[in-house]
Amino acid sequence: MNVFITGGTGYIGSRVIPALIEGGHTVRALIRPGSEKKLPQGVWPILGNALDASTFARYIAPSDTFIQLVGVAHPSPSKADEFQKIDLVSIRESVKAVEASTIRHFIYLSVAHPAPAMKAYVAVREEGERLVRNTAIPATFVRPWYVLGPGHWWPYAVLPMYWIWGAFPSQRETARRLYPVKLAQVVSAIVDAVERPPADVRVIEAPELQSRHVAAAPSPSIQLR
Repeated sequence: MNVFITGGTGYIGSRVIPALIEGGHTVRALIRPGSEKKLPQGVWPILGNALDASTFARYIAPSDTFIQLVGVAHPSPSKADEFQKIDLVSIRESVKAVEASTIRHFIYLSVAHPAPAMKAYVAVREEGERLVRNTAIPATFVRPWYVLGPGHWWPYAVLPMYWIWGAFPSQRETARRLYPVKLAQVVSAIVDAVERPPADVRVIEAPELQSRHVAAAPSPSIQLR
């Protein structure tokens, strides 16, 4: 596939890009000027601003797959304003950029919902999904709640609470949907989505992510140019 990715130098994107390159896909990554050295060898750097479609829309072609990974790092209830200014604006601009483009599949890293917490974050991601659906482009929504990986291990301490939560029939579905997943599982799901685009809209949630038996996600491979 020919992939255009935003947020490619972030926590998840920096693992997704090497996996795509290894799989033989062509990758164009939208980055800020000065971030070229954060990309692995073989990636086409596209200099632009994820919050302004006019800076990158014309460089999407000939990509057929668009991956949206832009988002505020370490989401928390205190970052509601940032979700509006970064997460929401970036998905709006990406949707604007893919209209009338060569894109035939839109992959969006969303979040598990409904959920009893992080209301502002969930609301922005729900709106992002709505915007993508309105394009009528086949889409894949990947919906983890919390991603376990380097620097993000603390939820292992509270996993027993999820087990207890899930023991109640009325709460079982919610507990399964919000159960933390591994970074490697999310990366695997995104790469698999690239290689197997849906005919309409596909949603990948925690139970499906957990079913992926994968090795630990490697550290990002950064090669200086």
